Amino acid sequence: MEQYIVSARKYRPTTFDSVVGQQALAGTLKNAISTGRLAHAYLFCGSRGVGKTSCARIFAKTINCTNRTAAGEACNECDSCRQFNENRSLNIIELDAASNNGVDDIRALIEQVAVPPTQGRYRVFIIDEVHMLSNAAFNSFLKTLEEPPAYVIFILATTEKHKIIPTILSRCQIYDFNRISINDMVSHMQRVAANEGITAEPEALNVIARKADGAMRDALSIFDQVAASTNGNISYAATIENLNVLDQSYYNRLLDAFVAQDIAQALLIYKEIRDQGFDSQFFVNGLASYLRDLAVAQNPSTLNLLEATDDVRQEMAARASKLHPTFLYRAMDLCNEADFNFRAASNKQFLVELTLIRLCQLLSPSTDDVGAGGGQLQPLENYTTSVAPQEAAPVAAPVAATAPKPVVTSPLPQPSAPQPRATYAPGGMSLAEVARRARNTSHNHTDNSNKKEADGRRAQQYTDADIASAWASLAANMNADRVLASVMGNITPIHVEGDRYLLRCASQLVADMVEKHIDTISASIRDSVSNDNICFETEISDVDLPKTMWTDDRVLEELIKEHPAIDEMIKKFQLRRI
Repeated sequence: MEQYIVSARKYRPTTFDSVVGQQALAGTLKNAISTGRLAHAYLFCGSRGVGKTSCARIFAKTINCTNRTAAGEACNECDSCRQFNENRSLNIIELDAASNNGVDDIRALIEQVAVPPTQGRYRVFIIDEVHMLSNAAFNSFLKTLEEPPAYVIFILATTEKHKIIPTILSRCQIYDFNRISINDMVSHMQRVAANEGITAEPEALNVIARKADGAMRDALSIFDQVAASTNGNISYAATIENLNVLDQSYYNRLLDAFVAQDIAQALLIYKEIRDQGFDSQFFVNGLASYLRDLAVAQNPSTLNLLEATDDVRQEMAARASKLHPTFLYRAMDLCNEADFNFRAASNKQFLVELTLIRLCQLLSPSTDDVGAGGGQLQPLENYTTSVAPQEAAPVAAPVAATAPKPVVTSPLPQPSAPQPRATYAPGGMSLAEVARRARNTSHNHTDNSNKKEADGRRAQQYTDADIASAWASLAANMNADRVLASVMGNITPIHVEGDRYLLRCASQLVADMVEKHIDTISASIRDSVSNDNICFETEISDVDLPKTMWTDDRVLEELIKEHPAIDEMIKKFQLRRI
């Protein structure tokens, strides 16, 4: 029976071209060899499993090759190459500084430096984990490192460059190795799977690559583990189960709950996650990473920062496009705060649940808690959740009012023709469909039903009650966008003059959302009453805001009106809000 060799060893790079994810650095080393511009000391820096030692071995093999290829690679046929491949070359000496970190170990190495090569041009000393050397060992190594014999080349490798003393750094050419990207690792594992006769889903390999955290060696080790547990059939479901990875569908459902402000649903999802045995801090970190991925997926210029397959990138970009950046930034900040406080919390489950509640309140117009939205959060854009829709509250008929003095208005120009309808995501009724139904159920005018102006615009007579009825019908039947439906349900159009109506919004958030869809809303209302002259303006005012949604400043203002002594106490003791 053939002896089994793990993939990390079996597929270890043997040429510069086979090094994964370090093409620029490998090209630099090849050019140095081909031009004969070799330094006497190199320092290879980078995280674990990125190819530092492999590149050092390939470099040592190539500079001693007597018949290099036209591409600058070792020939693997000369005596020097064969000795290297058979692990019997006397020109390459490797030292593990983690276990040989004393002065005596360095002195023994210096003694070997005095021995010239018996075959080939160079003796190469590879010192791995060089940062583990003691200060005394570093100091005894300095002189030899600075002026070694012409036939000696030192290659130092480390994962922690900051621990190496400056006098060593100044004597070396420093090469920083990159973390290997997700795509490079997935491509390499696909080649390994093809060679080994293993079937592997791209989504599963992506999970393995993310778990490896930029280390190709770790990725291949995990690949072997999953392949062994699945009998060579690496599927996404088997991979997340074997590696104890939380499926992204949980995070998608949680995001839907945050948008819908469904606290109960968010807590139930968290219970499902705990019941499966996942650590709460692991969950919080995973949620933070998910929100970060959504944030970078929003902008095409930062989409490449999302380390995932192209399909996953497109899916995340589509979901992120419906969210406002401010929502994501505040959500990430809450997750970061929970992670920071997790160790000190005596009731960790309560900490996570409180974080989820605050995430669900990010769209609340209240400013009682900065974590609950701060009162100035911009809207989500057409975000459609998978949570079951709820019917919006009916809107009361408007009361005749005199024209108020707007604080902030955004008048809309009267269009020459009805505006095109916006189509919303599947899973609910579009505004166009809502408008069609509203027309069928709107007030039936018997007089002047076909009245039009000279330019062909509809000019059907209507009443304020007709507008209120059309508005309520539109909001009540809008299942595709629950957030917009809820916003419309709390607004009553106020007649200003002529065909102008005022929409009084409780916050900038509400005003932005209404203005985002005002063209489509206006077109639907015009269709309902058969009048193309109707236009809407927005005003930010909290005059009609329910007391439960008042801000702290508004509450304090009302208290001072009822109890003037409070204002005197504030001035006397110089009190201020914190």
